[in-house]
Parts: sequence; C-alpha cells; structure tokens
Amino acid sequence: MSDFLFSVNVTLPIFMVMVIGWILRKIGMLDEHFVTVANKFNFKVTLPFMLFRDIASVDIRNVFDLKFVLFCAIASSICFWGIWGGAKLFVKDDSIRGAFVQASFRSSAAVMGLAFISNIYGTSAMGPLMIIGAVPLYNIYSVIVLTFEAQESDGKRDTGKIRQACLNILKNPIIISIFLGMLAALIGIRFPTIISKTINSVAQMATPLALIVIGAGFEGKKALAKMKPTAWASALKLLIQPMIFLPIAAFMGFTGEKMVAILIMLAAPATPSCYIMAKSMKNDGVLTASVVVVTTLLAAVMLTLWIFLLRTFGLI
Repeated sequence: MSDFLFSVNVTLPIFMVMVIGWILRKIGMLDEHFVTVANKFNFKVTLPFMLFRDIASVDIRNVFDLKFVLFCAIASSICFWGIWGGAKLFVKDDSIRGAFVQASFRSSAAVMGLAFISNIYGTSAMGPLMIIGAVPLYNIYSVIVLTFEAQESDGKRDTGKIRQACLNILKNPIIISIFLGMLAALIGIRFPTIISKTINSVAQMATPLALIVIGAGFEGKKALAKMKPTAWASALKLLIQPMIFLPIAAFMGFTGEKMVAILIMLAAPATPSCYIMAKSMKNDGVLTASVVVVTTLLAAVMLTLWIFLLRTFGLI
C-alpha cells in the first residue's frame, strides 16, 4: 500500500497540472496562440536549461559506469528501432506514425525519473547517468522519426529527409544542451551563484509549463478517435518494454538505484517534450498529448506493480 501511495504522490500531481491546463483552455484563459508560443518557448529555452542543469551538476569522472550507460543506450536503441519497424508494418495511417513511435519509446526520464529516484534513494548519481545514456538518443531518434514521418500542411511528406534529419539533430536545442551539460560536467565547471540561480530559475519552469501546455492543447474529441493507437503506445511504454528488458538487466547484475533508473527509463510515462517536439516538427500533437495523458494517469499503478515485483525478487 505504501508503494502505491508513493507512486500516486509522484504521478497524480503531474496529471492534475495537465487537468488545470485543460480547464484554463476550456474557460478561455488560454488559447491556441498561447499553446503554440509556449511550446516553442519550452522547446528552445526551458527544457534545454533543465537538462543542462541536471547533467552539468553530476561528477561524471567519479560515478561513471560504462556498463550501465551502454545498457541504457542499447536498450533505448532496440526499443526505438523495433517500434519504428513494427509501426511501418502495422500502423497504416502514416500521418500518426511518427508521433506513435516517439510516444511509445520515449520516457519522462529527465522530468519524472530524477524525482522518482531521489524519492527512493535521496541524492543519486545513477539518474543523471541514465540520462546521459538514454536522453541524447531519445532526442536524436525522435528527430529522425519525426523528420522522416513529418506531414506538410497539404498532407504530403517532406523531401530531402536524410539531410534535413542531420540538420535537425545539429540544431536541436535539447541535444545541444545535453552535450554542453556533459562537457561542463567533464571539465568540472562550477558557475558563480548568480549564474547557477539564473539557470535554475529558468529550468524550474520546464515541467509545470510543459504540463499546462499539454492540458491546454489536449483535444478530447479528437483523442477519442485515436484511442486504439493510444492504447498500443501506452502498452508498449508501460508494460511491454519493461517486461522485455528488466529481466535482462537483472541477469546482467544491475540492482538498487541502477535498477530503479532502468525501470524509469523503460516504464515512466511518455515525456511532455514528446508533445513539444511533435508539434514543432509537423507531427500529430493530438495523439502525442493523448499518450502523455494516459501513460501519466496509469503510471501510478504500473510503476507500483514493477517496484513490487523488483522488491519481491530482491533487486531493489
């Protein structure tokens, strides 16, 4: 019961912030213009600041674990390419394919993951290490699939995909911030208090603003028409991925906070930045928002189940 209450206390407030955004849109306080501008602001400013702050603060030299980082990177890669390959075969509506793939494999590792791990273990180095192993690939793979599956306003796909994907990766502010954060951590840069407080102030806006925007941009009637792909994406995110890779992680000897970090990487809800990137790159924002809402709502139950199983087997 305590594990369930713990999971509810982590996930339900996130869901409730999205509900507030939806209510504010319904009463006319927020509109489509706000959603568009806030998405752009989040994508280019607040999320990069948050990721830079979280990674730059880690003492990478002392805590780096190559085996753990490689596992996170390889598992994330297998999930992405496997889901995209399956989507090519089974998702017949190509207008939703990019959004489906991104929302299915990409977890809220930075937003929810660090909070979840710190609630269990206090200060942890494994959360940021998991971010180093998985989040750059999350963003690179998301740029690739969203570029290749993007839809123009007339419903046609763009051309020149490979060149455009490379340019989008190089220009992606989230990817840039991750590598700058890694560079700062490796060099050991410590910013003056005035700079670090400024970075922290901007970074703290990322999660609540992203959640408000998801709620404000959520279109219930349109989402109901896409419940089948939403259900499949949610099952892949919360059930199928951890069912495949947690036993492998246990076989490789990962336990404790490393196992919790892997669980979050595999089974946390779809991250709010999925919605931001999907909207910014001409993909289906309705489906993405629907998956973020559903996975966030169900995560309290599913994460509790996985934690119970991991504790039962003595892995955490």
